[in-house]
Amino acid sequence: MGLQRLSLIDYPGKLCATIFTAGCNFRCPYCYNEDIVLDYPAMPKMPEDEIIEFLHPRLGFLDGVCVTGGEPTIHRELPKFLGRLKSIGSLVKLDTNGSRPKALAYVMEKGLVNYIALDVKVPLGRYEETVRYRVKPEGLKETIKLIRRSGVDHEFRTTVVPGLLDGDDLEEIAMTLAGSKRYVLQQFRPGKTLCPDFKDVKPYSEAEMRQFRDRVAPYFAETGLRL
Repeated sequence: MGLQRLSLIDYPGKLCATIFTAGCNFRCPYCYNEDIVLDYPAMPKMPEDEIIEFLHPRLGFLDGVCVTGGEPTIHRELPKFLGRLKSIGSLVKLDTNGSRPKALAYVMEKGLVNYIALDVKVPLGRYEETVRYRVKPEGLKETIKLIRRSGVDHEFRTTVVPGLLDGDDLEEIAMTLAGSKRYVLQQFRPGKTLCPDFKDVKPYSEAEMRQFRDRVAPYFAETGLRL
């Protein structure tokens, strides 16, 4: 695991530390966490005890933590670690790609998370070709229903990658998620990406992103932009 000691953006409305878990079952070509996805065995790792020792005296200034990845739910030790975070009084936000609904259901049922952010990559029928992993629309729909019915605060979000997504695609995603509390569109950031073809892709402009947000807004109670 790795630790970012302070984040103002990873947990909406909260000051948090961000914990990065290594490894991911998806291979999204535009992913900027290349090291975490592909090269994590060679990366320096921070022990759990050291993370807890850092966080415990700072809770009060920090509201909690965001546990992200990679994909946290691929790790069997996740529930135990989230339990340790909760035991010291930390709020916990979990970022997930939604591919492991049983693992997600377990941590929600045990009260180990306060907030969930689910990344919806593309319209559900195009998932396997995009994320390069065997994931069926039915399983993703199960995860979406699970989150919506859980009572846990949450958001759905999509990184808007030119060449992969346009306004029609975003509206198709919005129709799948229609009636949900919160949907956030995130601007793609080029640079170091899993597939080199995406490192120089020009992001949509701020004006275009606002148009996309306005197009999907009727489907949700709340819509947001992260630029």
